[in-house]
Amino acid sequence: MLPEVTSASPSRWGQLAPRWQFLLIAAGLYLGWLLLYEGMLGPDGRLDHWLSVNIAAASAGLLRGLGFAASVGGDTSVLFMGNRPAVVVGSPCNGLVLYALFAGFIVAFPAPLRPKLWFIPLGMGLLYLLNIVRVAALALNQHYAHQSVDFNHHYTFSFVVYGCICLLWMWWVRRHGLPAAADA
Repeated sequence: MLPEVTSASPSRWGQLAPRWQFLLIAAGLYLGWLLLYEGMLGPDGRLDHWLSVNIAAASAGLLRGLGFAASVGGDTSVLFMGNRPAVVVGSPCNGLVLYALFAGFIVAFPAPLRPKLWFIPLGMGLLYLLNIVRVAALALNQHYAHQSVDFNHHYTFSFVVYGCICLLWMWWVRRHGLPAAADA
């Protein structure tokens, strides 16, 4: 449950309950993201392609740093273990939607702007690193125990990633949610 947040604004917007403000802003951000992604970014494909290639390359770099024979296939999002394809980082798995989801919650939450300016990039950076580790772990999973890849991809890693997002949100709310003034 979200904590009560007070507002000193005498405007009509300021008279709305903070929960309604949050829900209206979140809905507006979702609609904006949907229009932006479905109307421009998704069909264009360059941002998704760049991010998918970047995640695959960074994951291969992590694996090489740990001593595994990992590589990517040119300007593709295919991560190889040895000379065998292990993971293809597709648009749904490159993390772009997760970054937007995370940032949208922080933007919509009624709190001062200044902390949002550092917390959003910090949280997105943590999610980016977590996604690199996730893809590297999936490549190892494919290489050493391929029979469990489907389960881990759809359930285990989804639980971990969304759990991390939830923990970041909880930390944000606890740190920046102001209790409502008590009625006298």
